Amino acid sequence: MRLDELSPGERQLWVSFPQGGAVDVRDGASSEEPAVRAEIIAALLLGAGDEPARGERPALRLSGAHITGSLDIRFAEIPAPVIVTDCRFDEAPLLQGARMHEVVLAGCVLPGIDVSTIQVDGRLVLSQCHLSGPLVLTRAQIHGDVDLTGTVISAPGTEAISAVHLRAGGDMLCADLEVHGGFRLSGAAVSGEFDLEGATLRNPQGYALDAYHVQITEDLTFHPSFTAEGRIILSGATVGAAIGFCGARLRNPGDIALEAVDVSVNRNFDLGEGLSAEGGIKLDGARIGTRLSFRDATVRNPGGTAVSLRLAQARETDLRTRQPIGGTADLSHAQLGTLYDAADSWPADLRLAETAYDALATPLTAADRLRWLQRGTGGYLPQPYEQLAASYRRLGHEDEARTVLLAKQRHRRAALPLHRRLWGHIQDATVGYGYRPLRAALWLLALLAVGTLSFTLHPPASIEPGKAPPFNALFYTVDLLLPIAGFGQEAAFVPHGTGQWLAYGLTAAGWVLATTVATGISRAISRQ
Repeated sequence: MRLDELSPGERQLWVSFPQGGAVDVRDGASSEEPAVRAEIIAALLLGAGDEPARGERPALRLSGAHITGSLDIRFAEIPAPVIVTDCRFDEAPLLQGARMHEVVLAGCVLPGIDVSTIQVDGRLVLSQCHLSGPLVLTRAQIHGDVDLTGTVISAPGTEAISAVHLRAGGDMLCADLEVHGGFRLSGAAVSGEFDLEGATLRNPQGYALDAYHVQITEDLTFHPSFTAEGRIILSGATVGAAIGFCGARLRNPGDIALEAVDVSVNRNFDLGEGLSAEGGIKLDGARIGTRLSFRDATVRNPGGTAVSLRLAQARETDLRTRQPIGGTADLSHAQLGTLYDAADSWPADLRLAETAYDALATPLTAADRLRWLQRGTGGYLPQPYEQLAASYRRLGHEDEARTVLLAKQRHRRAALPLHRRLWGHIQDATVGYGYRPLRAALWLLALLAVGTLSFTLHPPASIEPGKAPPFNALFYTVDLLLPIAGFGQEAAFVPHGTGQWLAYGLTAAGWVLATTVATGISRAISRQ
């Protein structure tokens, strides 16, 4: 290609390329960007220019140009860095399968760009750019950082960013990124951190971010000022450090706002400090190495599940939300470690089936905690009561533990047939199902006093006068009350009239008390 066929800006670029000199084609006299043909850029990158002198390092450094035509360098090997700033492209550059040293597009306007399967030895930068079409990064291999800081990508109703199986050897920098359309990153691997601080992702009724099965070596950061409309998908992700959503705004009303099923996080998963979520947060099966926190968060999904932690695991779990969770909180089968909560932020519907925790950090009485358990809408489940009683026992609060276990039996009784409910009421009134043994002693003392007084005033007649031992009203009453007692009084004397009915009543009461005491003690020993 002859120099006289080039425009002044193209000629300047052609001459500067072998030395790697920067070329700004704007002359300041006109507001229009001088045109540079994409074919000239492609020709330089493919080796059509002059051979560099010894010690020179070719590089394409272009600013302020209107790049016309299609820049097509697919599957080419480009050893020179490509640094393009403040340029406007007529057509989407095609870089699929290329092998490049470094690619930097800063402050550019493009109708989209396809860098799928590209291999970049250094950085891939598309910062402060405006794209009116998709960015395709599928199966790209970037040995350095991927930098999308401050870029705006608009492709509503489609995948605005497709980065399936992207490999980034450095950080994924997406601070202040704005995306209209879907952002798919499933199967990607990032060897550094993935930073979405201040980013805005909008894809209502779809997924705002699909990061299914991503692998992040360091932090995955969405805070602060991150905003998403549509579903955030992190299911199956592995994060070497922490995930943070502090101050983020998630909006997907009536559906799931954050889906993070089977996520593995080595340190903290922070969903607190001002997080606002309109829609459900689903963390089923998540494995969190240290702390899962909803501290000071606002989560609302009226009529549905707002927070689901089924089968989740964490060393510490903080559920002290800014206000009560708006919707169901399902903690079934979760292992929550040390649980932090507050009575003023308990959700109205709380599912605790088979939920396990090592300790309750907030000191509350058994009566308060029973109100916590009773927020579940399911039927009778013994495990939540037994778990709560065990936590009181670890603290040495045996009375509180017995109160919880008594409440368990009362809840269970409500679902029994009528005859078993009646027997349950008797057990409750007499010995508190074995958890109130002093109550049985009080009943016995009361009946003993009644019997002793009555038989003192109206002693029974001797069966065999002259052979019977001296009558003793106290021991006679004991013989009637206790089936195993044997003081010889009951066999020697027989009451009549009102005294006979009293004797029958005392004998029946004695059997009932003995049976319920034995049942209660047996239950307490075998189940606790």
